[in-house]
Amino acid sequence: MLSRVLLVSAPGKVILHGECAVVHGKVALAAALNMRTFLRLQPQGNGKLDLNLPNIGIKRTWDVARLQLLDTSFLEQGDFTVLTEEQVEKLKEVAGFPEDCANHERLAVLAFLYLYLSICRKQRALPSLDITVWSELPTGAGLGSSAAYSVCLAAALLTACEEIPNPLKEEEGASRPQSLKILLTNTKVSRSTKAIIASISNRLLKFPEIVAPLLTSINAISLECERVLGEMATVAPALEHYFMLEELIDMNQHLLNALGMGHTSLDQLCQMTMAHGLHSKLTGAGRGGCGITLLRPDLEGPKVEAAKQALISYGFDCWETSLGAPGISIHSSSSLDAPVRQALDGL
Repeated sequence: MLSRVLLVSAPGKVILHGECAVVHGKVALAAALNMRTFLRLQPQGNGKLDLNLPNIGIKRTWDVARLQLLDTSFLEQGDFTVLTEEQVEKLKEVAGFPEDCANHERLAVLAFLYLYLSICRKQRALPSLDITVWSELPTGAGLGSSAAYSVCLAAALLTACEEIPNPLKEEEGASRPQSLKILLTNTKVSRSTKAIIASISNRLLKFPEIVAPLLTSINAISLECERVLGEMATVAPALEHYFMLEELIDMNQHLLNALGMGHTSLDQLCQMTMAHGLHSKLTGAGRGGCGITLLRPDLEGPKVEAAKQALISYGFDCWETSLGAPGISIHSSSSLDAPVRQALDGL
């Protein structure tokens, strides 16, 4: 068991093209988002297991000695990729949720306990750890915050238990993928991905000769975008490449609207950015949620800032970031920005 502090991060994700069409066997194009979830794992000697999730106001503590006495053989039953209802109920008993516990807290804590017990039970004794997870990603926005959380937990625990080597020794660096600068906008309109997928499936059954070609066109857009990005990675990107990406964004946004994935908030986002010469589309399930706006390298800073401020003044959350980022990474404390260090230190 490692005795030093571990600092781990994982990126979020956005879907460039192929939303919902992928459910019907079409190609989807996803990219790592340069907004990350960070985890600090610190071994401690007080016999406690502490979990702190400041983004969602969760702070929980368990006695390691009590956890050590548990019969964890139930974790070996069945398919590891899908927990049975019985396994979930036993994990809930371990968690000891209060009656007024919110659903998002239950899910976050259950995921943590499952990974901690599954990975660390192979040690001679369960370790006493203090774990803090903080994220730049908004939760519930379709940007992969839950996946990044789980990946950080699994990587940190496996590394701490010396089940795997460091996923990335920082001093070795990482070859950064071709990045695209974007504005990421959260309309803050909630929606049900399950309901949207069901609606599109019903529309496909009702109007197969209309909807099937829409899905085929979205598939073609994904493939063409992949081709353009591949070309940009092998030659010096030209403005013509960005113009093609903008055309693909515009065409796909109209197709997604035709599928029923649009929303007035997303229409407003597209109109506001277009007024500044920028091209946007929804990302994810649609009917709210998030949108992405491509930022060409020739755009002047004041124009981008004006678009960003217009979106914020309308009530949206907006970040200037990029697509294309390193995957799971281990960091030294000195390499992290001050706001990240402060968040992980609970300041």
